[in-house]
Amino acid sequence: MAQNSIHWFRKGLRLHDNPALQEAVRGAGTVRCVYFLDPWFAGSSNVGVNRWRFLLQCLEDLDANLRKLNSRLFVIRGQPANVFPRLFKEWKISRLTFEYDSEPFGKERDAAIKKLAMEAGVEVNVKISHTLYDLDKIIELNGGQPPLTYKRFQTLISRMDPPEMPVETLSDTLMGRCVTPVADDHGDKYGVPSLEELGFDIEGLPTAVWPGGETEALTRIERHLERKAWVANFERPRMNANSLLASPTGLSSYLRFGCLSCRLFYYKLTDLYRKVKKNSSPPLSLYGQLLWREFFYTAATNNPRFDKMEGNPICVRIPWDRNPEALAKWAEAKTGFPWIDAIMTQLRQEGWIHHLARHAVACFLTRGDLWISWEEGMKVFEELLLDADWSVNAGSWMWLSCSSFFQQFFHCYCPVGFGRRTDPNGDFIRRYLPILRGFPAKYIYDPWNAPESVQAAAKCIIGVHYPKPMVHHAEASRLNIERMKQIYQQLSRYRGLAILNSVRSSNFNVFDLKNKGLVCSRYPAKWIILIISTQYVKGLGHRFYILRYVLTLALTSSFVPVWSPRVPSVT
Repeated sequence: MAQNSIHWFRKGLRLHDNPALQEAVRGAGTVRCVYFLDPWFAGSSNVGVNRWRFLLQCLEDLDANLRKLNSRLFVIRGQPANVFPRLFKEWKISRLTFEYDSEPFGKERDAAIKKLAMEAGVEVNVKISHTLYDLDKIIELNGGQPPLTYKRFQTLISRMDPPEMPVETLSDTLMGRCVTPVADDHGDKYGVPSLEELGFDIEGLPTAVWPGGETEALTRIERHLERKAWVANFERPRMNANSLLASPTGLSSYLRFGCLSCRLFYYKLTDLYRKVKKNSSPPLSLYGQLLWREFFYTAATNNPRFDKMEGNPICVRIPWDRNPEALAKWAEAKTGFPWIDAIMTQLRQEGWIHHLARHAVACFLTRGDLWISWEEGMKVFEELLLDADWSVNAGSWMWLSCSSFFQQFFHCYCPVGFGRRTDPNGDFIRRYLPILRGFPAKYIYDPWNAPESVQAAAKCIIGVHYPKPMVHHAEASRLNIERMKQIYQQLSRYRGLAILNSVRSSNFNVFDLKNKGLVCSRYPAKWIILIISTQYVKGLGHRFYILRYVLTLALTSSFVPVWSPRVPSVT
């Protein structure tokens, strides 16, 4: 008897390399491809118009590609748990397929749907294709805990089999005799809604810089791979003013929505590298963008508090300031620092910023200048960034705020000098902050230092037409570096002694130290080294970089971090 299948689209909005979709049509008499809008609200409470537009374009493109196979996309409004039981009965469904979602929210949702399907006698088939690897196997290989350093992560995957090859694109041949029943009122009942129907005012909305959809994604990957010199030498192009602008080869948003298969990207990179390098094996570093994504997915998969400081076992509890006014100035591009404001303006207008621009504004908000929690910045990125991904977004913010993964807090991005080195003429600032267009390059990054005559000639008086700097960077950064230094010094002492009772101590609060009476100086340095080295070898395996860190701290009275990973690119 032929199966009646539903394929449930979530992130993998594509027909190429979609093993769960292939499973839906295998031996089926009918197949219906559905997409629910409500999980978008449930998983992301604050979503901007650019992200919504990108999603709707992805759905429109997916529907257009399904039409070529005499099928359609069914866009359904409502919670899956409420709607699926009705669809199972109405469409006489016997099989449900979907792509595996590794994130805690997705796993909880999918477990509930599996239970409903089982009660309705519906077979459920789930396939991994949004990540390169089975994340549970990585964690199993690491003794049941996710690797919390990128180096350790690389070591683990180097022991694993290569990612599975992508499956072929859904075609008429694969569809076989499988059909999609489509009613005359399909468009009214199940069509992709417009922004206006969702309540957005689109008057004055500029054309999308990043068009959504699988068709665009596949075009972009071919352009990306035309840069053979980059693939052959594995050198990032030097950052300049043009690097800061949207690129026709950018792929991050398409990977995030699953318009582009990460496995297809992986193997296209591999094939091109071997052709150019005469069949030599590519280094892991070639896949940096994909592997950093995978690293954060692995770290987050079993941690439902990954996007929070409180209750997050891998996050340092830093006593950040609560300053809504300063946060609003940062988010609304009114800091008085042209480099920061131009970046935030680009983000709000286009939904994308270069990965080093992300580093600059994240550092400024958190440990660099404003001392505001990374959670607040993460929420703004969640709203505005097209490629904002729960795991990668939260992981990157913890990283850049030195709350987890990365501890070199003394490296701060200067909101004047960093931009000036990248774009000495200030073209990027002039593009996104036209009010400053009249300033000469000498003052474009610090217009408050321009003489009154220069400001008058530029028709922009600082403090009137453009705000004065909201902080004194040199003073703020010095203070914040000292704050971080004290926190990390006390953190090392606290964990050095608490580890006697528990290898994985609860998340650290600097204010708890006095109550616990854990003062490192009460013990000889050699005792501390013995305690920590013994427990780490027993509990978590050999972590030599941690031993080096403890030794340095014990033999000097200052904090000198010795592990220095490359800051990740998540764009």
